[in-house]
Amino acid sequence: MEITNGTVVSMDYALRNDEGTILDQSQPEQPLSYLHGHKNIIPGLESALEGKSAGDEVEVRVSPEDGYGEKNPALEQAVPIDRFQGIDNIEVGMQFQASTDQGPVSVRVVKVEDDQVTVDGNHPLAGEHLNFKVTVKDVRTASEEELAHGHVHQSDGCCGGGEDKSGGCGC
Repeated sequence: MEITNGTVVSMDYALRNDEGTILDQSQPEQPLSYLHGHKNIIPGLESALEGKSAGDEVEVRVSPEDGYGEKNPALEQAVPIDRFQGIDNIEVGMQFQASTDQGPVSVRVVKVEDDQVTVDGNHPLAGEHLNFKVTVKDVRTASEEELAHGHVHQSDGCCGGGEDKSGGCGC
């Protein structure tokens, strides 16, 4: 079966940056499964997998535009350190949820200087080229429930947690 919209794909993968450092990878015997065509993975990788089948190996370099986007300087902001109440030692790399007019946003501390903390709301891989090596393990037709919910359900029940008492999925 070929990978098309509405299929569930299971794959082993390794993600490297341009220097060759592994940034992420699937664990042995634990492939990543996703619903193809439902924006569950980055567009550049999803596009490269279209039409592939179980057993196919794919190497693809995804541009920032087709990955996590370009870095947006407007998402970097210096804020007073006293905004971080209850935290004694703020360090570069720490992550927080910031409240914005558009709702909560995950931010990462990129600089701490005197009484100012610079946070960045960009995805950590924004602006980066992403180098994937993928082995397609399995391709199957998605269930009606998976298509309705827009994501894969685990084999041991809906979303891996079983069904709720009403017989439906709590997802």
